[in-house]
Amino acid sequence: MSTRSFDYLGAAASGILLALSFPKFGHPAVAWIALTPLLVALAAPAVGRGSTLRHAFFLGLTTGAVYFGGTLYWLVTVMARYGGMHVLVAVPIAGALVAYLALFPALFALVVRRVILAHGAAALMAAPLVWVATEFGRSYLFTGFPWVLLGYSQATVLPIAQFASVFGVFGLSMLVASVGAALAMVVPGRARRAAYGPAVVVLLVVAGVAMWGSRRVAAGEWTRAGTAIRVGIVQGNVDQAEKWDPARADAIFQEYLRMTRDAIREGAAFVLWPESSTPFMFEEDPGRAAQIRRVARESRVPILVGSDQVERGTPARYFNAAFLVGPDGSAGRAYRKMHLVPFGEYVPLRRVLFFAAPLVESVSDFSPGREAVLFSVAGHRVSTSICYEIVYPDLVRAFVAGGSELLTTITNDAWYGRASAPYQHFEQASLRAIEAGRYLVRSANTGISGIVDPYGRVAARTALFAPAVVVGEARFLGTSTFYARHGDVLAYAAVVMTALLLIAARRRVQ
Repeated sequence: MSTRSFDYLGAAASGILLALSFPKFGHPAVAWIALTPLLVALAAPAVGRGSTLRHAFFLGLTTGAVYFGGTLYWLVTVMARYGGMHVLVAVPIAGALVAYLALFPALFALVVRRVILAHGAAALMAAPLVWVATEFGRSYLFTGFPWVLLGYSQATVLPIAQFASVFGVFGLSMLVASVGAALAMVVPGRARRAAYGPAVVVLLVVAGVAMWGSRRVAAGEWTRAGTAIRVGIVQGNVDQAEKWDPARADAIFQEYLRMTRDAIREGAAFVLWPESSTPFMFEEDPGRAAQIRRVARESRVPILVGSDQVERGTPARYFNAAFLVGPDGSAGRAYRKMHLVPFGEYVPLRRVLFFAAPLVESVSDFSPGREAVLFSVAGHRVSTSICYEIVYPDLVRAFVAGGSELLTTITNDAWYGRASAPYQHFEQASLRAIEAGRYLVRSANTGISGIVDPYGRVAARTALFAPAVVVGEARFLGTSTFYARHGDVLAYAAVVMTALLLIAARRRVQ
């Protein structure tokens, strides 16, 4: 087998290891070594500048294709089952998204190889900077898709995950990638004595972060601060196929009301329904809306309701929205979802995707909201993120900067069945609590619902596809983390440093 064939095996191995760093099939420990095989291949001796750069690009593309194919495989089922597409059409559409996302690891590999050509194998330690720069680009380019960022793999490793309170998920990505780079430098048969220095430094940094994080979690100061409130989560477990069935609408609605009353009887002072939970538009069905208002008014308990909203005009505009019904039964301004799901709530490039007509016709054409609206609950400000908005760290940070004292998120993950997506989604959401220094309350139609404290500890968690009423304690907090105050300073620094490395490499190679 040729050297280049071994390189591609290494790149594929990195893709497999990256995919196995996330739930539900993976383990967070795998992430620490995931980039090593790819980086070893990128550090191989040069055989010609042009060819090795091209070779590096395709190595990264291989890693990315396996990585995203292994973590987003559920897209095919979503499009085929709920998008009305034949599987033979759904597969290439999902493949196109995977191919696009794979361009970011390909760019990472290309840049790392270029820097290695200029500065030698020691430049491997620049790989964490480049990785974060490409992840940051993936999070924003064309509205962004920050799903399964490397740092999310550590969401359940609480001592390490505390690093997110300082530098966010991108800080965790850099920390994890640093270990992979350090290991690549000390691969048996290639390592020089000088290569062990960076490896030792990296391991000491990781150990320091783990010790600091352990103490931070053990102290748990924010679990005793602020003002406590009993929150109730309603998980209706409504099958997606039944949700808009007129014959089932009233039964679904009455069940939500019953579960809400159960939560209030258990002491809930604030109740959350999932995304698009009502089988009607809240503002378009005064009779049913009045029933929700009556429950809130009689119990003096506010209820957060997910429901679509229409703005009449030519043409009419539709929004995925959340309404807070106050303890007096009134409902003020709605929060309109700002980050819509491509191919779920709108179809980009509709004219280009004419061949995917069933998908285009079945997807609701929603408009994005424009304002980070906060709600008032018991005299405190509360924010909500709808569905996959919660994976955008800067959006949630904007809510906190605006004064949010409690994070909530409502979602409908019924689309994903029992695939990896609901598990990935829950863990990514939980990291927002650590970043922001806030409690997070999550209501999901079919699960996973739960309550997460500011240290990422899960105080309550439901099972998938089971009706549930959860009542537990959260707190309104006004404290602030370094990340909440300063945002993605590390990610921006990584972008600048990557640009400088490329400039320096160009001058050195010339």
